Amino acid sequence: MHRIVEASREGQLAPRRISVVIPVYRSETILPELVRRLESVLVAIAENFELILVNDCSPDRSWDVISDLAGRYSWIRPINLMRNYGQHNALLCGIRAARYDVIVTIDDDLQHPPEEIPKLLEVLAGGYDVVYGTPEQEQHGLGRDFASWVTKLALQNVMGAEIARQVCAFRAFRAQVAKAFAHYEGSFVSVDVLLTWGTNRFSATSVKHSPREQGTSGYTFRKLMTHAMNMMTGFSTMPLQMASLIGFVFTLFGLVVLAYVVIRYLVQGGSVPGFPFLASIIALFSGAQLFALGIIGEYLARMHFRSMQKPPYVVRESEGDETVKGKAVAF
Repeated sequence: MHRIVEASREGQLAPRRISVVIPVYRSETILPELVRRLESVLVAIAENFELILVNDCSPDRSWDVISDLAGRYSWIRPINLMRNYGQHNALLCGIRAARYDVIVTIDDDLQHPPEEIPKLLEVLAGGYDVVYGTPEQEQHGLGRDFASWVTKLALQNVMGAEIARQVCAFRAFRAQVAKAFAHYEGSFVSVDVLLTWGTNRFSATSVKHSPREQGTSGYTFRKLMTHAMNMMTGFSTMPLQMASLIGFVFTLFGLVVLAYVVIRYLVQGGSVPGFPFLASIIALFSGAQLFALGIIGEYLARMHFRSMQKPPYVVRESEGDETVKGKAVAF
């Protein structure tokens, strides 16, 4: 178990009131089993609990299954989004709808066994605000593992904590932490970065990681790399600093080349011959300039999206909760 701060018994959770948030996508056949296993766990550990199922505009019959489950279980709160916004945006929607003291987020594919939730709550009761359930062994391929490593490296830079390497979609955190990003305005969402806005009391514990019950992960290599870039340019100034550093390095390089040309002229009385030399210098400087302009363009694009007030999600319908139903959330 990795700990960032020393535990304190002052923050113990009693009685437990738990909100479980699950973003749903292509999981029509898994959801009934997931709900059954969650119920057996939550009944044993919580006095009050709810399950918020956020349908991220899944193309299968997931919403029909969610609606059916909500009709059979009073503790399920269904939310249907207008279109596919992505896992973190759907999570943000569910987190903002949660009503209880502790929020648990978990994937819909049963790779994170619900039976491991008590492990997270036990660590959380030790004085932490956020606890991650880190898989004992990942069940991904080489390409996916590399993309995940790049994403966690970017997340570590943004979060500024070693815990970023143990970040996982299986989390438990105190609802008070969500107040820190209650008014976050932006369509690029990273729940893990937003959690750092409210606390630095992070921890992680090892949990079992089961094979995916159905289909393949929606997080492809390209999507993971895009998510890493969104984190870097959406929540950090490191790319801009890197562009400044590259500009500084090439400026020094240019000064060295200028000194070489001047010294050669003074010593040998002639200029540096050769078109290839000149062309290579121009190519180097042009590439550095375009690289820096591209990074600056990414930041300008995010400012442009902010000015349009593009929401992170829009709810189509939410049964049993009129305060959420049909609400277009322009955060």
